[in-house]
Amino acid sequence: MTAPSLHSDAPADRPSDRPVVRLLPKANARAIRHGFPWVYANELVTDRRTRGLTPGTIAELVDENRTPMGVVTVNPDSKIIARMLDSDPAAQINREWLVKHLARAQILRAQLFDEPYYRLIHAEADGLPGVIIDRFGDTCVIQPNAAWAEMMIADLTAAVAEVTGCTNILKNAGGRTRSLEGLNDLNEVLLGTQPDAAVAVPMNGATYMADLTTGQKTGLFYDQRPNHAFTKRLSKGARVLDVFSHVGGFGLAALAGGAEHVLAVDGSAPALELARAGTDAMGVAAKFDTRQGDAFEVLADLEGQVDPFEVVVCDPPAFAPSRKALDPGLRAYERVARLAAPLVAENGILVLCSCSHAADLTQFRSACVRGIGRAGRHASLIHTGFAGPDHPLLPALAESGYLKALFFRL
Repeated sequence: MTAPSLHSDAPADRPSDRPVVRLLPKANARAIRHGFPWVYANELVTDRRTRGLTPGTIAELVDENRTPMGVVTVNPDSKIIARMLDSDPAAQINREWLVKHLARAQILRAQLFDEPYYRLIHAEADGLPGVIIDRFGDTCVIQPNAAWAEMMIADLTAAVAEVTGCTNILKNAGGRTRSLEGLNDLNEVLLGTQPDAAVAVPMNGATYMADLTTGQKTGLFYDQRPNHAFTKRLSKGARVLDVFSHVGGFGLAALAGGAEHVLAVDGSAPALELARAGTDAMGVAAKFDTRQGDAFEVLADLEGQVDPFEVVVCDPPAFAPSRKALDPGLRAYERVARLAAPLVAENGILVLCSCSHAADLTQFRSACVRGIGRAGRHASLIHTGFAGPDHPLLPALAESGYLKALFFRL
């Protein structure tokens, strides 16, 4: 597909080649003007012309009175039929526009981090809806999870290279929402070469090994960085259990903080191999063990079979990725808490995490407290953690504040 033609010399007011889409009277135009970035299919006039637009088309959005509201990208095949790109109706969505947004994001990350390992673009919160970009030194991994970004992938790649200086840029097409946008799942090397081995990522004094080609998401979860750091502070001399450990996120941070021993549990053998490679790089392999298997089964097996741990961390995948999945998801979080609590030593720490945007903080906390109570334990909540600042939250979009980490003392 080819990006819509948006010439830099188009009229400064309203480009004549840009289609116009209009809100229905029932749409919440005020919310959009105040920063809500999405228009749902039942809020837009979807006549034959609008339904015939190519997914990813750049259009002008107007309200029911035909007052211009800004520039959107339209996908008639998606429940989110329009995504706000710019509140200026005259904005030109081209490579220069992408460079401006990427440069603004880069400035913030350079202020936050001494080394180039971070999330560079966090979708709507960084002004590029549906786009995720993680940086790993001289390599960037792009997840273009919206049709407009797929159409403009060449311009996006060039803009990333210009702003970051990265020589390798990969496309990861494994995002769950790509199918909702009608996009394929084919990964691609966009610039340079594909790493032939896992990339070492320094973070919180630990070394993580990120598989940028076949690993989960873009290869590493940067969002938990501050929660890893808080766990590190609690782990000196401790025995630590890291459940749903992936590549050792919390466990390696605990070892960097002086943990006596870490047991990492995950269903993925390749992820546990990467965790072990991280401990080799850190020189702490003797303090690290792994157990592959279903986390719920392992938690149940461990009770009564091992001495309690001073720190237990459970960081599962999203059990409630949608509102439809909320009730069973909350029951799953409660079950995790019930199974994990008996494994925590007296005065020990239990860390429970959720990356489900459908479960808000209050609902998730309540499920955890119920589970801890059902295990016969009493808890004090000592800290609530969220995603790091390279995962900014868009105030008007609750979904952008998805990550919660609860630190209980039992």
